Amino acid sequence: MTNNSQAGPAIAQPAIKLAGVNLSLGQGAARVHILKDIDLNIGSGEAIGLVGPSGSGKSTLLMVMAGLEQTDTGSVTVAGEDLNALDEDALARFRGRHVGIVFQSFHLIPTMTALENVAVPLELAGIADAQERAHNELIGVGLGERLHHYPAELSGGEQQRVAVARALAPNPAIVVADEPTGNLDEDSGKQIIDLLFAGRAKRGSTLVLVTHDSALASRCGRIVRLRSGRIDGVSAP
Repeated sequence: MTNNSQAGPAIAQPAIKLAGVNLSLGQGAARVHILKDIDLNIGSGEAIGLVGPSGSGKSTLLMVMAGLEQTDTGSVTVAGEDLNALDEDALARFRGRHVGIVFQSFHLIPTMTALENVAVPLELAGIADAQERAHNELIGVGLGERLHHYPAELSGGEQQRVAVARALAPNPAIVVADEPTGNLDEDSGKQIIDLLFAGRAKRGSTLVLVTHDSALASRCGRIVRLRSGRIDGVSAP
């Protein structure tokens, strides 16, 4: 078992640094202490697999790294930015430019085409060549013939490809993925993972994956094991 204070190598400028992180969710008697004294450094360009039993805090930890959950105590530094110092608007701007997020359930907007689903977040982030970049990203994930299709007209694997293109399009420093193959068949899941790792290799981005798939976790440079909200060990695959 690895002590939390040793949960990562000494890294001069980590892409993600968590120190003394605690987080509880819920109100009153229903309040639950989800993350407990988390210390973790993730280096620039690393691929990290977050594993552990259901309810161990994996997805919540990922959301903290993405700036989607605020901690009760501790510091969260991502791409050199102290996330606790940012208000909601500043966090949204930060995510739009620096963090790509892939969820298990796609989270595409059903009334927008594949192209629009990728381009609109870029436009909201103030990226000038949003349409061109979205077009190129969708070609890159093999959807050049499906640009103007709506989510309902796409298979699950194709929808997740759109989600991957959306996550990678801003060239984010950090990409986080929460069970990205959970709703896909084996072949489609493998294609999505290959796209994520290829995107990381091309851009030099940091990739953090939550997964129950040991084969997927083994593709990462380090595996971080969570149990009952604490880091239970960090190891090579």
